[in-house]
Amino acid sequence: MTTPVRADPSDIDLLHLDDGLVVVRKPAGLLSVPGRGPERADCVAARVQRRVPDALVVHRLDMATSGLLLMARGPQAQRLLSVAFAERRVAKRYVAVVAGMPDGDCGEISLPLRCDWPNRPRQMVDHALGKPALTRWRVLSRQPSDGTARLELEPVTGRSHQLRVHLQSIGHPIVGDELYAPAHWQRASPRLLLHACHLAFVHPLDGSALAFSDPADF
Repeated sequence: MTTPVRADPSDIDLLHLDDGLVVVRKPAGLLSVPGRGPERADCVAARVQRRVPDALVVHRLDMATSGLLLMARGPQAQRLLSVAFAERRVAKRYVAVVAGMPDGDCGEISLPLRCDWPNRPRQMVDHALGKPALTRWRVLSRQPSDGTARLELEPVTGRSHQLRVHLQSIGHPIVGDELYAPAHWQRASPRLLLHACHLAFVHPLDGSALAFSDPADF
């Protein structure tokens, strides 16, 4: 992993750059791709492309989530990496601080998800119409003093808002989640305490095994 380089406050940390891909550290509060309207044009993709013009989007993180984001350089690398994500050959792990103390030290959440259309962008559990979604979790630490726990999360599937909805559904919403946490847990942090801390995959051009880690700053 190389030393992060940031040219100015509107730039972004490049953690790795080679002929096939770019790995960046996405800050919380920044879109992964442009939204609708000029006021939502600033995003990870635009900032990276100012410095690496052939960088193309492969996957996304929620605006409120921070951490590792992978982009491909050129259409061939984008196609190969997109297939790797679709076939679940990219290992992803997150760290989150959640409300309450989960029972046990680890577990799985298997609940189907779909968009809550009247309340977009919210997602919801729907056993009849939802798409299969699986999250594995492991307790890293417990903080009885403030009633929270730090978890490592592995999204086996990659549904929109999967980690946030799954944790809310078992009674442990992520602290600072303005969509899914009760009001007092929303106010407990100025940001969503969810960070993409690990990515591992095979390089799309030379087949080498790559792994990147980035600790959360909360």
